[in-house]
Amino acid sequence: MADLGSSLTVALAAHERAADHFWSFMADRSVRFLPQGCAPMFFSTVCRMVVGQGDRAGRRAGLAVLGRMYRRFGLYPYHGTVVAAAVVDTVRRFAGASWEPELAGCWERGCRRVLRVAERAATVMGDGPHVTVGEVVACDAAADGVAVLTVRPMRRLRFLPGQAMPVCTPRLPGLWRWYSPANAPRRDGTVEFHVRAVGEGVVSPVLVERVAPGEELWLGPAVDVGLSLEAAGEADVLLAAGGTGLAPLRALVEQVAASPVKRRVTLVVGARTLLDLYDAVALDELAQAHRDWLTVELAFSDDGDVEPAAQGDLLTVALYHYRRGQAFYVCGSPKLMEAARVRLPAAGIPADSLHLATTFRRAMDSVPWVSRQRSSRVASPSGVDMTAGGIDRRGSA
Repeated sequence: MADLGSSLTVALAAHERAADHFWSFMADRSVRFLPQGCAPMFFSTVCRMVVGQGDRAGRRAGLAVLGRMYRRFGLYPYHGTVVAAAVVDTVRRFAGASWEPELAGCWERGCRRVLRVAERAATVMGDGPHVTVGEVVACDAAADGVAVLTVRPMRRLRFLPGQAMPVCTPRLPGLWRWYSPANAPRRDGTVEFHVRAVGEGVVSPVLVERVAPGEELWLGPAVDVGLSLEAAGEADVLLAAGGTGLAPLRALVEQVAASPVKRRVTLVVGARTLLDLYDAVALDELAQAHRDWLTVELAFSDDGDVEPAAQGDLLTVALYHYRRGQAFYVCGSPKLMEAARVRLPAAGIPADSLHLATTFRRAMDSVPWVSRQRSSRVASPSGVDMTAGGIDRRGSA
């Protein structure tokens, strides 16, 4: 596996030229299912999956991208032969001295395996939003280690507030991470992502510290991850946001504001200290604009200088503000989500009122996630997966 990784690292150092060769190899053999502009996404993602790079959540994001591309471009199992041959020929050509003859068989078998998994993912994903490219139009430092990226997609994204989508920077081709728009769909089509740089992370520090306006980001299909407002019916809602888990829940607030359904919303935002709180201006603007139905509360787990009512961990403060009949949404770090799975049912929150963001870190996350994608295809005649801000819950870095 280390040898595969070494050959891939060298090949992806010139990923655009490598992707062009990959596409040309197939085109020369009259296999033209893949548009040339999508070749860098497809080639780098397949290769990363073959090598097994990235954490569980990142690999799920890459698989969602491959599944949708497999479906939209009309791939069939028999395409696997030429795709595998194209991958082997491309990596061999660009790997240089790191290439060894015995790697050819490893790459071919790995590519066939990944395409079989992508075929199964395509069945689960069904039809829906395609992959696209977006231009970064603004990068704002929201707090220490947190950036707000505003992106304008080449084609309008189809998503619902609360959904998540795979995002990739061509600086690290093929390494996808889950992020949710922090806004409801806008007239100008832009989306806002909140990204926290994780200390041991590979992708998030690049997005926060290096990506600049004018650069491209690759955007995968939006999928449901358990935060659909439709699941609450017309009930009032309590939203508990930890860190950059605020992004999809802020989008839900915007959805409520635009909806004819009248409901009360309590948004509890957690941070370690007052200095760690980000997006405070936007929160204050939301609270002022919708004071008749929106209440914003803050929770600081390690700040003795704030008022006593705001001291405490997020779940404790959220439970204090919970009222019977509310739909309870939680989004934040994997640690927060694990605690919510245990504490909230024990505190008496009904299971049908509890909506916890998928983290993709546990094998069991796959079951409800797959079920949501299948049910969304039935519920949405247009084929959209439930018509995807950095989310700490994603377990990616």
